[in-house]
Amino acid sequence: MSDVAAVTQLVSKYNALKKEIKKVIVGQDEVVEQVLLAIFSGGHALLIGVPGLAKTLLVNTVAEALGLKFKRIQFTPDLMPSDILGSEILDQNREFKFIKGPIFANIILADEINRTPPKTQAALLEAMQERAVTVAGHHYKLDLPYFVLATQNPIEQEGTYPLPEAQLDRFMFAINLEYPSFSEEVEVVKQTTTGEIQIVNALFSAQEIIDFQQLIRRIPVADNVVEYAVTLVGKTRPDSSTATDTVKNYIDWGAGPRASQNLILAAKTNAALHGKFSPDIEDVQKAAIGILRHRLIKNYKAEAEGLSIEEIIKSLY
Repeated sequence: MSDVAAVTQLVSKYNALKKEIKKVIVGQDEVVEQVLLAIFSGGHALLIGVPGLAKTLLVNTVAEALGLKFKRIQFTPDLMPSDILGSEILDQNREFKFIKGPIFANIILADEINRTPPKTQAALLEAMQERAVTVAGHHYKLDLPYFVLATQNPIEQEGTYPLPEAQLDRFMFAINLEYPSFSEEVEVVKQTTTGEIQIVNALFSAQEIIDFQQLIRRIPVADNVVEYAVTLVGKTRPDSSTATDTVKNYIDWGAGPRASQNLILAAKTNAALHGKFSPDIEDVQKAAIGILRHRLIKNYKAEAEGLSIEEIIKSLY
């Protein structure tokens, strides 16, 4: 199949996928689109919102609709790295045998990731970057495709630990979930207070998703679009010559090169999912807030003046 025909097929399957997810998830269109952008780009996503906004249900539904093996890890203060990765035990023949942990799946739901200390959060670092884990000196490859979709309650709530910057940077997208509108909440209540169960059909195979990810990487990008993405990320760094006054006054740390890579990958994916064969600057801007939101660190002045990260990012376009 030619790449042009493959893009057309991807658009058709993507639209069917969104319809399948809508059977269970009411509203949250922007959130669903960003999660799917991350998945087809081969990246990980962090879902941020107060309890009860269907973060876990969304991840579960996406896994079902994609036809992928799914595991949920509930992060708690007493969770240990071996609870995630697995451990070696002595079997009846007095030989060490490795028992795989829940990290061995295609989609991992790291539920309430900020409820566990950084030592345990770090167990995900190698898996997220290398798609492999090392246990007791042995290297184990993870099955592809591989995604970590993590949920996080706002950091102001009790009993949470801030995610280390190295951990945050491995998430391609940070996605904020808002409360539903009145009409959406009415629909949610109607759907969830009856005995009716919606069946979500699997529309993809693991190999199909890998093929689409490789297709997206082959999409050409004009030099001016790459330069725009790199310039945009450069503007977020307070000590950069291109930094705006807003950034110099309100940002302590800007985004690194991984943000530039992710912006171009997401722009390619956004273009492909909408039937375009090359991304433009609008595709970069579409992904910019989700990709940069968790990579910029505001200073006390921005906090005091109530300036949001989203407002700062939009001022850079």
